[in-house]
Amino acid sequence: MLDLTEVRFVKRIVVGSDNPARIRTRDEVAEAETLLNRCLTDSPRGSILAVEKSFTVLQVNEHQVVLQWLVYHVGFSRRPVWLVD
Repeated sequence: MLDLTEVRFVKRIVVGSDNPARIRTRDEVAEAETLLNRCLTDSPRGSILAVEKSFTVLQVNEHQVVLQWLVYHVGFSRRPVWLVD
């Protein structure tokens, strides 16, 4: 799908921890990756429209912690039946 006029539905998928109050587990990150892969391979096949790359630096006691995450915007010509929000 190269023509953006065909895009009727956009799914936003966050991979990584985007909320410092709630760090995502490895299983949750793997689940997001699996959803992204399904969006790009199953019918109707989606296309990546944009990728947001973000990070934040937190101070935890005397340590600095960096949270990183990617947000994929996947566009579809129609909403997939298998995609449940």
